[in-house]
Amino acid sequence: MTTSIAWAAEVEQTVHNLSRLIQAQTVNPPGNELPAILLVKEFLEKAGVPAEMVTIVESMPNRVNLVARLRGDGSQRPLLLSGHVDVVPVEREHWSRDPFGGEVVDGVVWGRGALDMKGFLAMYLQIFLMLFRQKTPLKRDVILAAIADEEAGFTHGSQFLVEKHPELIDAEYALTEAGGMTVHLGKTRLYPIQVAEKSVCWLRMRTRGKPGHGSVPHTDNAVFHLAEALEKIRRAGHLPVHVTPTFQAMLSAAGAQISFPGRLATQALQSPGLVSLAINRMKGPGRNFLNALTTNTISATMLEAGSKVNVIPSSAEVALDCRLVPGQTPEDVKREIKAITGDQVELEVVYASSGAAFSTETELYKIMQQATRKMDPEGIVIPMMMLGATDASQYQRAGMSIYGFTPGILPPELPIMTMAHGHDERIPVSYIQSGLPVLWDVITQFCGA
Repeated sequence: MTTSIAWAAEVEQTVHNLSRLIQAQTVNPPGNELPAILLVKEFLEKAGVPAEMVTIVESMPNRVNLVARLRGDGSQRPLLLSGHVDVVPVEREHWSRDPFGGEVVDGVVWGRGALDMKGFLAMYLQIFLMLFRQKTPLKRDVILAAIADEEAGFTHGSQFLVEKHPELIDAEYALTEAGGMTVHLGKTRLYPIQVAEKSVCWLRMRTRGKPGHGSVPHTDNAVFHLAEALEKIRRAGHLPVHVTPTFQAMLSAAGAQISFPGRLATQALQSPGLVSLAINRMKGPGRNFLNALTTNTISATMLEAGSKVNVIPSSAEVALDCRLVPGQTPEDVKREIKAITGDQVELEVVYASSGAAFSTETELYKIMQQATRKMDPEGIVIPMMMLGATDASQYQRAGMSIYGFTPGILPPELPIMTMAHGHDERIPVSYIQSGLPVLWDVITQFCGA
């Protein structure tokens, strides 16, 4: 299906649209997605997409979502292509180039959102326009959603659509960020397809003590108690291991594609005890990654205690950013923490979202897997769990199966793991060149009549 397509022109248009999307400043917070949504509307209009195929809805002024639909014959339920247009704030002084310039320099597109996720949305948009221009016969509707508020809690984007406009995004399957791209581990190239994500659980951990004047110290000090609890958590190293079906599927897929010694290691990691041992003995990023894949994690982020330097406070607290593996609840992680700290701490749930996990046995997953292997025959394709939260956590409430799939080959020198919310965010044009045909093959194979 790819031989008759002028891919150079399609890639050029994708890069052009991405550059303009980056120039539309949609930082969240405070949140204003309107400039980017108007651009997507413009791109659709210029391509001749009829106005009746496009719907724009807002949850409040400037918090805007656009949904466009290509009709199929209705024999099978739709596929949703969803990308958020909001981006996280920048520290301009740390950037080598204008974070909102959308410059294309030496084959690289620079700017906030290039990776997360205006670049991926530009690819989805281009596929949608190609389907429209070519009048591709479809058995499924293909829905394009450019949405708000992924970076700050989903309220004005996917959650709003699910709760207030479910008819617009009613689909059997959805694709969103971010899987199918290269992750380099030494000489090994991995292509994780996101099939699950951890849930978010923000806790407030509080300790109490005897207040008093700072000139008369004593040991029943809330700050000391809090420090002691945090030190117990640090020394514990990690919470209990949970070998989830997603982790097992990842190990099985990896084991089937690697040599015998490595296959033994993947089999061994099916045991929670051996995973725990590996976490305790490993060091560096590998250790942190394995820990995040298999346990409920805790990051202490914000401390608060006292009102004056000469007053011993009666309480002290710390904000804990916990990420839970699928199937775990806030009550579960509270129990795990108290098993380490004891009952001297109080734990309050401040915010919690649901996680998500989807099957690797679907037709769509198998098509994505095959297409990714075709893109890089020597790469290893595995299912993977997203360690952060995405719109998938909301879309699953509407009964969809959602995968993170934005394929492409990335060079090893690109620090993909730190760049999405970091400084000098950028994406190579070569990534779009390698990934756009793969995305086209997947969507036409899955949705074509």
